[in-house]
Amino acid sequence: MWEAIGKLSLAYIALRFAWSLLKGLYGSFVAAALGLNLNVKKTGEWAVVTGATDGIGKAYAFELARRGMKVVLISRTPFKLQNVAAEINTKHGVETKIIDVDFTKDDIYDRIEKELKGLDIGVLVNNVGMSYDYPEYFNKVEDAEKVFDRLINCNVKSLTKMTRIVLPGMEERKRGLVINLSSLSSIIPAPLLAVYGATKAYVESLTDSLSVEYASKNIQFQCILPGFVVSNMSKIKRPTLMAPTPTAFVRSSLKTTGVEKRTAGYFMHKLQIYGIEFLKMNLPGSVLASIVYNQLKAVRSKALKRKEREAKTE
Repeated sequence: MWEAIGKLSLAYIALRFAWSLLKGLYGSFVAAALGLNLNVKKTGEWAVVTGATDGIGKAYAFELARRGMKVVLISRTPFKLQNVAAEINTKHGVETKIIDVDFTKDDIYDRIEKELKGLDIGVLVNNVGMSYDYPEYFNKVEDAEKVFDRLINCNVKSLTKMTRIVLPGMEERKRGLVINLSSLSSIIPAPLLAVYGATKAYVESLTDSLSVEYASKNIQFQCILPGFVVSNMSKIKRPTLMAPTPTAFVRSSLKTTGVEKRTAGYFMHKLQIYGIEFLKMNLPGSVLASIVYNQLKAVRSKALKRKEREAKTE
């Protein structure tokens, strides 16, 4: 009897993994090839992208412009915004609008709302985000109160406020797409990055709920859980199979819009999610937490040694 139960359990695990793999292949390749994913151009005239001057945000801005949408670029640095807007105008010939605000502050949203008033916004990409300078224990983060306030403003408040600003117009027009950038950190314990991981879990939870609330209004919500991508935040400078360029990542992710509500976007990152979910199903939670903790402790140790060397050279 126990042998039969063991075989059935293994078969169930294998079937579940195979089903996830098939869904991932369908979302990343088959649906787009059949034209079943969402045509973003049909959602409206404008796309709004936060954190639009670097990494994934910049790649979303360029890709949406390439697909014929006008783009509102929102980020902190006017000079960078002007450069990105000029690049988009030159390369894709679409209209752009820039709004220079710092999402770590909370007195910026009246201005954003005024700047966006009257625009036919079809797509909102809530991309802006920040993490720790390096992994650290909760009570040892330097200037913790300020750091955590900035992190929550940037990762949680920005997403909530931007959605509140844009959603009424989408609801009135009965069309729209909101893409929220979370992280693989939202589905695993994140010791030494505790507040960052918690903010990204908020992103996933909010997206899931709003997707249900607004489905009848023809407004789609999608949560993206990327792994590592070449960017300033990840500090990865060269693309690999597991860490693509932002452009490759975004083009892959946009194939899944209208098909997958929750996705890693990029197929190799989907495999990472399937692996994490497999471990969570079949190992005690403390095992996965311990693996992540030990990895982040090693990163922390290297960062502290680097800080020590830099302090000696000053």
